[in-house]
Amino acid sequence: MIQITIKFTARELDLLSSLAADQLFRREFIDSRLPGYTSNPGDLSLGKHLVERFRILTERAKGTASVPRGKAAALKSPRSAGSGGAPRGL
Repeated sequence: MIQITIKFTARELDLLSSLAADQLFRREFIDSRLPGYTSNPGDLSLGKHLVERFRILTERAKGTASVPRGKAAALKSPRSAGSGGAPRGL
């Protein structure tokens, strides 16, 4: 496999990952319902991994902590930890 090296600013990489994530969403949930559409699960999986790599690189370039994503992240989120929905201090 040939590897290509290119340089992006953090903002460019952030935009690219956002656009790629939007396109993956479209392929997975919208295009799949169109008549005659043929899905490629391998490309979809590869795209998801690529977007995650973009996001990790963007966070590293911005100096922010890596934020876990996906179902496991939702389970670990402090907002989902049973605060009862009421604001604190009221």
